[in-house]
Amino acid sequence: MKTGFTNGERRILLTSCIPALLAVLAVNTSAMHIMEGFLPQGHAIAWGVVCLPFLVWGFLTIKKIVANHRKAILLLAMMGAYAFVLSALKMPSVTGSSSHPTGTGLGAVLFGPAPMALLGLLVLLFQAILLAHGGLTTLGANTFSMAIAGPMVSYGVYKLCRKGKVNRLVAVGLACGLGDLFTYCVTSIQLALAHPGQAGVLASMGAFMSIFALTQIPLAIVEGILGAVVMMMLESFAKPELREIGYLEKEGK
Repeated sequence: MKTGFTNGERRILLTSCIPALLAVLAVNTSAMHIMEGFLPQGHAIAWGVVCLPFLVWGFLTIKKIVANHRKAILLLAMMGAYAFVLSALKMPSVTGSSSHPTGTGLGAVLFGPAPMALLGLLVLLFQAILLAHGGLTTLGANTFSMAIAGPMVSYGVYKLCRKGKVNRLVAVGLACGLGDLFTYCVTSIQLALAHPGQAGVLASMGAFMSIFALTQIPLAIVEGILGAVVMMMLESFAKPELREIGYLEKEGK
């Protein structure tokens, strides 16, 4: 869905990118919910700063949605609740992390990746405080993998599938599943950068990814199927809201 920004809002968004770029440049390369205290302090801070422009983008986009698409507010809240429930289904995967569905891909398909950055942050914050799932020091890293990187892939996959005339529900399923899987690829990179071991970052990344794949590929498939089923239900019971945000309009409904 399109949400135009004013010149002032664009300046705020661009300003928020500056510390993120500095943080990226400052991260030493030697150096899915990652647990509390598992990242070095520098990495934890850097990932948090990298998230900043995406969170500002998400805030501004949600502000536009609330102002211009009143019927969609409940649907937006449902996407946050959906992500909270799915990503709270914790399955131990490897020391320092866990495997679970993410639930952010479906929201990215409907609203784009920007709102899911802020919603994902809130989901992860509540889970860290209430469920001891993830952590406060690793909030930035977890937000980047689950609420930023994953939704961007989901949104991109959905758009590519629709341009290729793929069935809409199949496109939703692929978007949700691949977004989930990419989240764990990013988590593997984050852990490898923080804990390269004696073999180096690439070897550590391969080890993390090989372990995650055993549990995450089946979960990604399940999340893809579930996402398509939920979307099918929304198309049946929430057509006004879907038209309000342009989801059905763009598909010629």
